[in-house]
Amino acid sequence: MSVDQFVEDAGMFYERLGLSRTSGRVMGWLLTAEADSADAPELAEALAVAKSSMSVALRQLEQAGLVERFRLRGERRDRYRLAEDVFARAFRAKMAEFEAFRTLAEQGLGAVGDDPARRRRLELMRDMYAFMMDRFPRLLDEWDELKDHR
Repeated sequence: MSVDQFVEDAGMFYERLGLSRTSGRVMGWLLTAEADSADAPELAEALAVAKSSMSVALRQLEQAGLVERFRLRGERRDRYRLAEDVFARAFRAKMAEFEAFRTLAEQGLGAVGDDPARRRRLELMRDMYAFMMDRFPRLLDEWDELKDHR
């Protein structure tokens, strides 16, 4: 597989996760680039997209905490790089969603009353997200320890 194909695959992968395809392609490019950062015009040229599309993609990635914007002393353009430990940060951000799903399941349980079949589905949902809320922080702590020894 070529780097170009990886970048395209990353675009489609991140698109399935809810980001724009261009944002996903930026992630793929930053993951595989020789340089550890680029400015928006460099990225737009490398990925053959309009500057306006690149601006939207970079804003989306920055708001999601996946990329960081910075400026080198003496330069006039902002540069972008993958956020420090980007994937652990993404998992930590997702953990907030676990509580929202668990709360939604609790609301559903209140709505369905004593019907065993409907309760079973909602209890499974609630319990799975409660389990994830319990286990994920420990897994991420373990990852932090392991990562520091790599």
